[in-house]
Amino acid sequence: MTVESTAAARKPRRASKRTSAAKKPQSAEPQLVQLLTPEGERVEHPDYSIDLSAEELRGLYRDMVLTRRFDAEATALQRQGELGLWASLLGQEAAQIGSGRALRDDDYVFPTYREHGVAWCRGVDPTNLLGMFRGVNHGGWDPNSNNFHLYTIVIGSQTLHATGYAMGVAKDGADSAVIAYFGDGASSQGDVAESFTFSAVYNAPVVFFCQNNQWAISEPTERQTRVPLYQRAQGYGFPGVRVDGNDVLACLAVTRSALERARRGEGPTLVEAFTYRMGAHTTSDDPTKYRADEERAAWEAKDPILRLRAYLEKEGLAEDAFFTALDEESETLGKRVREAVRAMPDPDPMALFEHGYADGNSLVDEERAQFAAYQASFVDSAEEGK
Repeated sequence: MTVESTAAARKPRRASKRTSAAKKPQSAEPQLVQLLTPEGERVEHPDYSIDLSAEELRGLYRDMVLTRRFDAEATALQRQGELGLWASLLGQEAAQIGSGRALRDDDYVFPTYREHGVAWCRGVDPTNLLGMFRGVNHGGWDPNSNNFHLYTIVIGSQTLHATGYAMGVAKDGADSAVIAYFGDGASSQGDVAESFTFSAVYNAPVVFFCQNNQWAISEPTERQTRVPLYQRAQGYGFPGVRVDGNDVLACLAVTRSALERARRGEGPTLVEAFTYRMGAHTTSDDPTKYRADEERAAWEAKDPILRLRAYLEKEGLAEDAFFTALDEESETLGKRVREAVRAMPDPDPMALFEHGYADGNSLVDEERAQFAAYQASFVDSAEEGK
């Protein structure tokens, strides 16, 4: 054997780019809790059951319809220049209404910036949400009045707030629970990982409700994780469950069970609501640039509102008069929201420079002066054009 061949024999083989290092780890097929199929057929689940009256079912349907109507009006108002931005919940109504109606009055909610359906369930006036996106308030509601925290724009930070609050609830000896909402993109944040650690170690009564709408702006879920999101809970020592996020009944049953578990002192639960963001991430986003129309069409067939309506009609649980009256109520809500927003004052651009520092700052003062001069230039140009 030559020196060259001996060296070659001793040299470890380098794995190719397509070897096991690039393969996804083996895992069981994700279990999806579903109680209502996309076709509106009622099915049973061995671990989660729910028995609702016809009135309660109609109530869930009404919640979803009115939430979608409000959301559509808000999107239109942004396009008309009345709002600076809007984050639509289109397609996620079942996840939000189902989980929101599972809450007790004394439970506390920590939302992100898209939980308009949960806000509806907690009695927050929709016009307060729009005031924030118009820039004329910082939320507009008292969190302690509805046990619904102000919207959180910083991605993932609310999970830490929820965990700390839940630890306090436990120390106070209360039997209420806390729920934190976040998206699949936020699950990649360090704040969420720290929340999981603290909540598990301190056995905090908190439910982590992840709305996996499959797109973190333009990044699909498969570029964020190699395992289903709900399985991450195993590594922290508490249970995780994946629920059909377009099934309002399943979302209600699973969230109710997780909240009850938290109240019994059994610690946190991660709920992954597997759903889909039908619209853009926000009104500044164009989803046609990164996802196919066929994908959206496939999820339109799983519409959460249509499936519950199909069930109501098949079982004779709602008459035509109910749907007609709801259409009228929906239009009334849209009109009220539209008129309320148009009656709001325009935001003061100079307010951007207030409240950043308690005692002021020379750099901020300089920036304020520059921006004021910039604003004044538009007035000068308009006068010159007369």
